[in-house]
Amino acid sequence: MATYLVSVLNGLAMGALLFAIALGLSLVFGMMDVLNLAHGAVYLAGAYVAVALVPGNASLAAFVAAVLVAAAVGAALGGVLAGLTRATPRHLDQALLTLGVSLVVAEVLSMVFGDDVHSVAAPAPVAGGVAVFGQTYPVYRLLVIGFGVLLAVGVHVLVERSRLGSLIRAVVADRGMVAALGIDTGKVLAGVFAAGAGLAAVGGVLAGPILGAAPGLDEKVLLLALVVVVVGGLGSVRGALLGAVLIGQVQALGTALLPEYASFLVFGAMGLVLLLRPAGLLPARTAVPA
Repeated sequence: MATYLVSVLNGLAMGALLFAIALGLSLVFGMMDVLNLAHGAVYLAGAYVAVALVPGNASLAAFVAAVLVAAAVGAALGGVLAGLTRATPRHLDQALLTLGVSLVVAEVLSMVFGDDVHSVAAPAPVAGGVAVFGQTYPVYRLLVIGFGVLLAVGVHVLVERSRLGSLIRAVVADRGMVAALGIDTGKVLAGVFAAGAGLAAVGGVLAGPILGAAPGLDEKVLLLALVVVVVGGLGSVRGALLGAVLIGQVQALGTALLPEYASFLVFGAMGLVLLLRPAGLLPARTAVPA
């Protein structure tokens, strides 16, 4: 029983990481109607920032610095992607364009860091373990779970309770009316894109001590993020959180109970949700503008 309870904690840690990664993808697609297939490459860029800046036995300050650098790198890539996709309203064009950017970024990272699998050490102050359910559990993973909770609360307050969130929702609901008020809607949407990409890059740093960094990881992470978005519902913070926790648990418990079928269980869960709720578990109330 203790082993399965630890698997639940692993699922929560994975869910927190998936939430950080998938949230930006959900908001960009649900609010801006942009299909960004370069999201996984942005995540991988963040993971390699951790490889470059977080040595073994690193201090907490070095890890925080890596998070900040990754956020800046991700935001810059998001700004570039926002500019590139602004003139491509069709989803097929967006998918091909961002897929091309993803391949270029992944190839550049392979040229710089090589094709080996790189590990990232957890910061020295939190590299140990604590007793949980009679077993030793990594402190770092507990902190990742706490980060996911804080991120969910912070983003919910920002989007639902702040003036900036009201502006973003207004741009989504009626872009023309907001533009008539003298507000540059392009900057608002580019900011959402940059913030979402920055979160993906930060997720790459935070996942470094758990998943490492390697070529091809961007594709796996993008696929999981897309599953989370589909399960949770487009453009919804609560939906992204619920979808991430659900998929994290399915993956962790599936690996513990039925390791040979773990990947099938993830897509089986997605298929079941789509059969019961085609729009996702908690889709955004505001529709994407035509």
